[in-house]
Amino acid sequence: MKRLTAILLSAVFVLSLAACGNRNQNTVENTQVETEVTIQATQSNDSRTEESTVESTDDETENAETLDMAEAGSGNILIAYFSVMETDGVDTVAGASRVAVDGEVLGNNEYIAKIIQRETGGDLFAIETVQDYPTTHDPLLEFAYNEKAENARPELATQIENPDSYDVIFLGYPNWNADLPMPLYTFLEEYDFSGKIIIPFTTHGGSGFSRTIQTISELQPGAAIISDVLSISRNSVSGAESDVAAWVNGLNLTAE
Repeated sequence: MKRLTAILLSAVFVLSLAACGNRNQNTVENTQVETEVTIQATQSNDSRTEESTVESTDDETENAETLDMAEAGSGNILIAYFSVMETDGVDTVAGASRVAVDGEVLGNNEYIAKIIQRETGGDLFAIETVQDYPTTHDPLLEFAYNEKAENARPELATQIENPDSYDVIFLGYPNWNADLPMPLYTFLEEYDFSGKIIIPFTTHGGSGFSRTIQTISELQPGAAIISDVLSISRNSVSGAESDVAAWVNGLNLTAE
């Protein structure tokens, strides 16, 4: 089991989104091809593009608070993630939004979440919806684009058993349409993480976090969003294990 000894000296500087997108996030890029379904805004039938909108606001300063986590144990850590696997097009070596590990096929964000769980001893929580998402590429692109256009709030099929028992929330998701997937809006509106630390991580196709960290801070104004976040290219997920572990260990998590 792992234990938090001193999580984050600046545990929680305010995020300027420029820092989220560039200076303060760990971005893992390599030449391995491992595609994560990054939903992109549809410009035409032949061209779908992602736009990264980087803005900074004074409102983010409301999240600057220091939380004393020196006595928090592994039971105080939750790793919540949303992950959708494509099943068409390519295999798990060449792509899609999945990774094959020891004979098990995992979604990209699920894979990253499990590495974090191994390093911290925290609890895993899959953010799942009542509705099913398409598992083939083009229908999923269209579905997610329409869901965002409608500002939908998909009903969640899973609930955190004891949300008040957690002090640190790792929150993982793909970048869809340069935004949070709509189930993340539902999740962040259903729970109040005031006084807790939120540590975002994302897999993406080139846009990094876009504006999503600012959105998280707006939906959870009482939480502290750390600046040392993790962004992984969909092309790099299968080879990212050591990078993820190094990032987690850099957050001052130590074994008991």
